[in-house]
Amino acid sequence: MASKAISIEVPGPDGETRQVRVSSPDRVMWPDDGITKEDLARYVVAVGDRLVARLADRPVTLQRFPEGVTGEEFYSKNPPRGVPDFARTVVCTYPSGRQHPQLVVDEVATAVWAVQMNTVTFHPWPVTTADTDDPDELRIDLDPQPGTGFAQAVEAATVLREVMVEAGLTPFVKTSGNRGLHVFAPIEPTHEFLEVRHAVIAIARELERRVPDLVTTAWWKELRGERIFADFNQACRDRTLAGAYSPRPLAGAPVSMPIAWDVLGEIAPGDYTVRTTPEIVASQDDAWAGFDDARARVDTALQWWQRDVEEHGLGEFNFPPDYPKMPGEPPRVQPSRARKVDDA
Repeated sequence: MASKAISIEVPGPDGETRQVRVSSPDRVMWPDDGITKEDLARYVVAVGDRLVARLADRPVTLQRFPEGVTGEEFYSKNPPRGVPDFARTVVCTYPSGRQHPQLVVDEVATAVWAVQMNTVTFHPWPVTTADTDDPDELRIDLDPQPGTGFAQAVEAATVLREVMVEAGLTPFVKTSGNRGLHVFAPIEPTHEFLEVRHAVIAIARELERRVPDLVTTAWWKELRGERIFADFNQACRDRTLAGAYSPRPLAGAPVSMPIAWDVLGEIAPGDYTVRTTPEIVASQDDAWAGFDDARARVDTALQWWQRDVEEHGLGEFNFPPDYPKMPGEPPRVQPSRARKVDDA
């Protein structure tokens, strides 16, 4: 028998409070950890100010799990039915050219309502509602490949930090909530998605040059080896990373946690979970507190891109498979299959 719905009181704007209904509060979202839907909603309230600070004024895709994280999942790009009156949406354009609205999470009550809709992970776009075509965040996903792990991701992130500083950017780092790391930089929204992607590719290539045995930019998995993949395609339109403080649908209920650079080598991804993060947030300063004051231009990284094109003959990388074929893109066939065709 389903448990009765509860009402959770959430601080709202101008000192008011909102009552957000949460149905099936006893639904177990992480079976191995006994964490329920109510637990998740109360986690969102506990870290709400910091969570919303990184989601606010952005289109957000919701990763939803109606039966918990071991069940079916789907990504809500269209806002779920029943969006509360106090929430808003913004229209986004997708790689196909079509447009539709996405939810904007401007306050904690909206995030709790998303949990009511069985959202586990919030995926904010790197744009604001005022300009959904020109990113104001540069993002690189350091993704450990088989044979590597978090320690190697930390090593790669340390070098990436140096590269990004040389490009005139201020990098911020967070755990992915899994084995990797996400490195962000706030940027001026002066270039559209494709140009920002080129800036990311240039930075990733420079990182790979410096530590080729540690980092790869190879899109095809068969070419990556035991290295950290610098995922440049997370810079594409309609590609998102888990938001800061956002839970992940993995054993232990880990959280994607902002980290200060000076403690990065001392922590482990499992330190930050739905159960442990509220106390950490309550007792420690926000590692990303200066994020919005550190905006910079991507001009230097784009100069690196142009240099690689003109002096080294390097150009476009592969786009995600659901993208239309893009100008200058290499063939969309994995190298081993291409060789078989050539040898036939």
